[in-house]
Amino acid sequence: MLERLVLTNFTAFAEADLRFCDGLNVLIGENGVGKTHLLKLPYAVMASIAENGRSGNGRPTKALLERRIADKLVHVLRPETLGRLARRQQGRQSCEVELHLASDARVSFNFATQSKSKVGMGAIPARWLPHAPVFLPTRELLSIYPGFSALYDTRHVEFDEEWRDTCQRLGSPTLRGPRAEPARELLEVLERLMGGRLQLDRGNGRFYLRSQIGTLEMPLVAEGVRKLGMLARLIATGALTYDGCLFWDEPETNLNPRLIRGVAEAILGVVKHGGQVFVATHSLFLLREFEVLFSGDEYGHVPRRFFALGQGDGGVAVQQGDRIEDVDPLALLDADLEQSDRYLDLRPWHRLLADRSQGLPQPPPNQAF
Repeated sequence: MLERLVLTNFTAFAEADLRFCDGLNVLIGENGVGKTHLLKLPYAVMASIAENGRSGNGRPTKALLERRIADKLVHVLRPETLGRLARRQQGRQSCEVELHLASDARVSFNFATQSKSKVGMGAIPARWLPHAPVFLPTRELLSIYPGFSALYDTRHVEFDEEWRDTCQRLGSPTLRGPRAEPARELLEVLERLMGGRLQLDRGNGRFYLRSQIGTLEMPLVAEGVRKLGMLARLIATGALTYDGCLFWDEPETNLNPRLIRGVAEAILGVVKHGGQVFVATHSLFLLREFEVLFSGDEYGHVPRRFFALGQGDGGVAVQQGDRIEDVDPLALLDADLEQSDRYLDLRPWHRLLADRSQGLPQPPPNQAF
């Protein structure tokens, strides 16, 4: 579990100290303020100190991590050189990063604008992380899954490395027996939204959506459904239960409102079953869906924390709090609100009330506001 992220001179951030909860963490802000960077950075570091944990190769060392973390940062964030991730200012700058993990584990490192292939390690964890994190990009990956990992590992292709990582996780075997029970309720919600069940054909390496009316190859399925399918597959394999960690960049992308409601419920379901989730969004609709779910008994006690990002005089500033009201996200999403105001001006409240009082025909409920 990620408890804290401290940054100095990282990309657009002069200084930042983010303190996370063990449930849902929501990064809010318009495009270009660094939301994705705040997902990819901890993902890259945590993936670096989890990969060897699965193979059981001793304990982490500074000599090993200084190259592994640098390589992962370059392949996930894709700068031309590692030093390009340092905040752009005149002169030689140093970037410092510190992650606080569960059980008092800590990772810290630094690099300068001239760094290419190594970071300078400070604190290192005593052991490898038991679970690798999961990253879901804005684009779905099920339709490109067949052969993607092999292509990435054998050819130079311009894709972020977390795509390869996620494809490998999508291909993991599904859980069976008692360990599969916590995932069953979540899967039922997602399969109802998808209108079928996701299956992987091991013979040809392709995913299919199987329903009562037939079987469809994933490229023929709507992209929003494919995004739900990724989440369903990762839940079925156990990657997002039992203390799993999910980073999801703009889950609302290419989803209609009905599916966004289902995604919000599924995300809180992952948290309820022991997962930690980080979401980056600029969708008021998704934020409102979370608030609606928090108001009910089922998810009312789910831990959550909100982070609002906005441009300041010294770089991007971060507000944070346990309630969405603490960070005033509406001030950072002015475009959505301004559009709402323009739309309401087309049919003002006084005009609606006047028409109703005179018995004039009213617009359909879904067109009134």
